[in-house]
Amino acid sequence: MKVTEHIKNAKGKTLFTIEILPPLKGENIKNLFDNIDPLMEFKPPFIDVTYHREEYVYKKKENGLLEKRSTRKRPGTVGICAAIQNHYHVDTVPHIICGGFTKEETENALIDLHFLGIDNVLVLQGDGIKNEGRFVPDPDGHKFASDLLQQVVNMNNGRFLDEELQNSSPTNFCIGVAGYPEKHFAAPNIKTDLKYLKLKVDLGAEYIVTQMFFDNKKYFEFCEKCKEAGINVPIIPGIKPITTKAQCNILPTTFHIDIPEDLADEVEKCKDNKEVKEVGIRWAVEQSKELVKKGVPTLHFYSMGKSDPIYRIAKELF
Repeated sequence: MKVTEHIKNAKGKTLFTIEILPPLKGENIKNLFDNIDPLMEFKPPFIDVTYHREEYVYKKKENGLLEKRSTRKRPGTVGICAAIQNHYHVDTVPHIICGGFTKEETENALIDLHFLGIDNVLVLQGDGIKNEGRFVPDPDGHKFASDLLQQVVNMNNGRFLDEELQNSSPTNFCIGVAGYPEKHFAAPNIKTDLKYLKLKVDLGAEYIVTQMFFDNKKYFEFCEKCKEAGINVPIIPGIKPITTKAQCNILPTTFHIDIPEDLADEVEKCKDNKEVKEVGIRWAVEQSKELVKKGVPTLHFYSMGKSDPIYRIAKELF
């Protein structure tokens, strides 16, 4: 079932959903299931599964020279989606990214997802390689999420890369895109950012999932600005509880977001990460209660492979 259908069927009730990371290469899927199992109590209608681009490692050769090799630390998004749907009988939303993929590789992945009965995709540009200052697309890949989105839309209309294909069967993906209440770091301003978000909706995006935020006011303002820009699809808020002191520095740097002064002050007072975890859970609970009161379509939690904080928050709400 499509994400938009789940939201419609809820008839205004806020849903509970999560985003998970595929296991690191070589890890057992049991560890993933062990973290998802407790959260199934809250009946998530769909689970997002992230996609990770290649990274480069350098191997020393016998002649002393370094050889650059590509590797993926978290492969298997398609397989993980299939495993989750088979194991839990819930829908999955694989993330599809530009970085590190050709258009043909993207098409093949989408065909596999279609064969598996996966109805949803979240389309993203994805991160750049860590040692590159900016995002660099594959020579035969997409540079922007809007271009990748157009490829999915084309397949939904039965148009594949091989234009000579006759009587091809269209896919039927519900397409989500990312939104940034504090603006995308590459956008010069929020107005420009919203212009490109509107473009994605006009191209065929059916819902938006936001970057994590810790100040609900920024989410509400973002929703209002979207409405003013003519964006009228569901906007799903992304929530993540802070669990370590280091995250107060890492999250703003990595995701280009602000930590509210009150939250940062509370974290600073903590003696250890056990206390930080309690502060983060309390903050996320209050955030979530206000969002539910305002009627958000779903609370979408970034679990980062840790289910305990999410479980405790959901227990207060669902």
